[in-house]
Amino acid sequence: MAAQYQESQVPPQDGKTVFITGANTGIGFDTARVLAEKGARVLLGCRDGPRAKAAMAAIRQRAPKANLKWIELDLTSLASVQSASEQVLAEGHLDLLINNAGVMVPPKTLTQDGFELQFGVNHLGHFALTGQLLPLLKQQPGARVVTVSSLAHRGGKIDFDDLQADHRYSRMKRYQMSKLANILFTLALSEKLTQAQCDLKAIACHPGGSNTELGRHLGPLKFLFLPLELIMNSSAEGALPTLRAATDPDATTGDYYGPAGWGEFARSAKRVAIDPAARKPELWERLWQASEALTGVNFRF
Repeated sequence: MAAQYQESQVPPQDGKTVFITGANTGIGFDTARVLAEKGARVLLGCRDGPRAKAAMAAIRQRAPKANLKWIELDLTSLASVQSASEQVLAEGHLDLLINNAGVMVPPKTLTQDGFELQFGVNHLGHFALTGQLLPLLKQQPGARVVTVSSLAHRGGKIDFDDLQADHRYSRMKRYQMSKLANILFTLALSEKLTQAQCDLKAIACHPGGSNTELGRHLGPLKFLFLPLELIMNSSAEGALPTLRAATDPDATTGDYYGPAGWGEFARSAKRVAIDPAARKPELWERLWQASEALTGVNFRF
């Protein structure tokens, strides 16, 4: 690979089927756009129909023959996750699941199932989705599960005594917790797949600092980030680590990709380091057991 990873280095994706959550905006949209331009059939997991259709129209402006389909998905509802999973399973073929959708630092909110919103959407919804799609992914040689985490996983802590923030709520700490959960999930899934001698790869990535809608709940704090916007990634640049995690032929299970620039903040994409505090199998397993109990989804390897 060249020093500066670019969209042009994404290999052809003809014949592949991809499911991307949160694909109508930001990094998810640009990931969907590039993979569609490269020939993949792209299933866009989105909550809002008009926004999903607008995203598909925008992709088709760039790639008129793009093979696209909207899958209605609301990650705040386990029932919606199950319904979306059934639609994807009906495709009969899935090469790549990209767990991209996320929420960042909202006011305290609960999902339809009573989960704290950030933990529920960023981790539990994707955990359930992956478990339900695992049988289809396992059938396809070289398939991958890519989960989008964040630099914020560093310093994160899973509050097992208060998973749903019943007793205390810090917007940023709960965001860090959800993004650490993404990493722990990836490492646990990678280990379980390896033990089951399955060649499905579990890979994580993060977009660095990207100027997208994800920060819409920052409120007045967003003004603190204004000087950074000139050096932040665009959503297209922020999608590069996801694209590399999803398509780099040299990627291996358990890898983690992020921007190649200073501090992993922006530009290009390369393998990067996971916080050593996350490399604790007992932590992976504790979160895994809690996630299965909360979602009712049991993985079958």
